[in-house]
Amino acid sequence: MNSATREMLEQHFDTAFAAPDGIKKLRELILTLAMQGKLVPQDPRDPPASQLLKEIAAEKKRLVKEGKINAPKPLPEIAAKEILYDIPTGWEWVRFGEIAQHNSGKTLDKGRNTGLPRDYITTSNLYWGSFELGSVRQMLIREEELEKCTVKKDDLLICEGGEAGRAAVWNFETEVCFQNHIHRARLFGSIDPYFAYRFFEKLNATGEIAQHRKGVGISNMSSKALGAISIPLPPLPEQHRIVARIDRLMARCDELERLRAEREQKRRSVHTAALKQLLDAQAADSVADAWQFISRHFGDLYAVKENVIELRKAVLQLAVMGKLVPQNPNDPPASQLLKEIEAEKKRLVNGGKIKAPKPLPKIKTAEMPFVLPPGWEWCRVWDVSQLITSGSRDWAAYYSDSGAIFVTMGNLSRGSYQLRMDTIRYVAPPVTGEGSRTKLEENDLLISITGDVGNLALIPSNFGDAYINQHTCLLRLMPICRSRYFPELMRSPLAKVQFDAPQRGIKNSFRLGDVGEMIIPLPPLPEHHRIVAKIDQLMALCDTLEHQIDAATDKQTELLDALMAPA
Repeated sequence: MNSATREMLEQHFDTAFAAPDGIKKLRELILTLAMQGKLVPQDPRDPPASQLLKEIAAEKKRLVKEGKINAPKPLPEIAAKEILYDIPTGWEWVRFGEIAQHNSGKTLDKGRNTGLPRDYITTSNLYWGSFELGSVRQMLIREEELEKCTVKKDDLLICEGGEAGRAAVWNFETEVCFQNHIHRARLFGSIDPYFAYRFFEKLNATGEIAQHRKGVGISNMSSKALGAISIPLPPLPEQHRIVARIDRLMARCDELERLRAEREQKRRSVHTAALKQLLDAQAADSVADAWQFISRHFGDLYAVKENVIELRKAVLQLAVMGKLVPQNPNDPPASQLLKEIEAEKKRLVNGGKIKAPKPLPKIKTAEMPFVLPPGWEWCRVWDVSQLITSGSRDWAAYYSDSGAIFVTMGNLSRGSYQLRMDTIRYVAPPVTGEGSRTKLEENDLLISITGDVGNLALIPSNFGDAYINQHTCLLRLMPICRSRYFPELMRSPLAKVQFDAPQRGIKNSFRLGDVGEMIIPLPPLPEHHRIVAKIDQLMALCDTLEHQIDAATDKQTELLDALMAPA
């Protein structure tokens, strides 16, 4: 390795540590440099790889003569297009089948297998660079079959199926048998099996391994495909130096990953504790202290999107707990708002606009998850609603290429109430019919009540004619309550707990009655608007934080890509 390459690696370990996929890309760079002959310096005193190939040819002849291996079939010359990069003097491009005797193992066939029960491993035991031997099984294997399907120390094992090409060196003194979905490669000429392993690891890191696989989903690598892989072969002493250098650098990568995991865990723990302090605080001074701590450590806490996501949830939870904005003692209390809503409902019932509401169960103290500020009230969704219903069935007969918009659960959002308009259906509804009762209006809140319960959508102004199907709840609030406080509440952690409560029936479902009986905190009406304004302000801050994280990530990735460019 020349000094420039060495300096490049040393100076950019910090860059790799910072970039999201940095350590992964650094591993790829290390393996790529190794296979290009750029990781360690060449020694002109090393016997060239061509000498090693002559020794391998002589070894093969001897083994064939002794009857230990079959005469190998000639392999095609390596074409120029297969040589993807230059290699140093003294190296050679070879086919893998030239330097290894390889074969697959014993087929498991309980009806035909005979012999003694013997331990054997499968692809489920074989991982990149290691083995999981806690679930080794047995099959009947005859004595004369053992030579072909037994693994010895320093054999390279390669998956034929599953994640084809996944490899590891068997570094145990104990021998074991192997199944037919594993290739055993026994290298000639004392070739370092760990060098060969690192070559396959490099193919996987760069994605080149896909060129040698067949099949979609579950891939496979045939014996023919394995033997035809072209591999750069260094002199034997250099193989050992390369392996030792890779091991040291990969150990540094392991340490970087450990340090990153510790840092991220500490960041998450501190952030979780800070938010808990904020949510648990009772007095205004305690809330202010908790915000002050977050503010002091803002840059570090919100350098990752995971914490920003948690901050969004905390903002919504604080909003419904009455801790996001100060209360104004001059606001008319929520109890007055409930009286006004009750009077308006009576007028609508008397006018035949709505049906008389059914009595709701009284909210018990045990149902109240936290104490509300003065002026707030616990109530049920039905208390503030004009209509709670779901769509009708049999809309398929009215599907159309144009007409009214047909909103389905696929148009609802998780963690948001924005309508998703990427896939829209249309219907031409009958002039009269049961479906007309769910014609949507501005500020209607939609809630999925089947499958992924709790997805939301808020109908905007000027949306046009639109209808829903039976899997969606239409929540139409009383006119005085049609503020954005309620959509924000419905995407808060408080609502999610209720949506995620044990569901009824075989399918994950939420009844319309469940929606109506959800308990919600009701602030004084003027505070609705202050809460929404503060939520907008803080969500905009979260948007900015995420944009900054994306920009920093892009810059780190750009630096890392520049680092890898020489490879």
